[in-house]
Amino acid sequence: MLNSRRHLLQSNAGFAGTLATAPLLFSQKSVPPPPQPRQSPNAPISQNVPLGLDGRPAEPPDQRTQNLQIKAQIKENVDKMYQMIGELKQESDLGRSDSILNISFVKKAEQIEKLAKQVKNIAKG
Repeated sequence: MLNSRRHLLQSNAGFAGTLATAPLLFSQKSVPPPPQPRQSPNAPISQNVPLGLDGRPAEPPDQRTQNLQIKAQIKENVDKMYQMIGELKQESDLGRSDSILNISFVKKAEQIEKLAKQVKNIAKG
């Protein structure tokens, strides 16, 4: 009798397990693919999109044109710096022999230093 009860409980447990897992085993639902983003037809073409991402082919930058622009920018900054150095020299020649420097003299020297750093950074690339 004990064996028959044990056998009955085991078969009922197996049957209940089969019923519980049947929906998972026999369901053939497929997961739809995630939706793909689409650009609005009314949206303007963004100038901030990297080349090649918005459908236009990526064009390599013209190295010669870039070099000419950098050279012109350096020449312009050096000419401006040369002019400021000339003004600073005139101011120091006309200045008093006191040990105190004029505020405009110090500011002009700082501007020259800032311009020299810009030229250095442009030349580095």
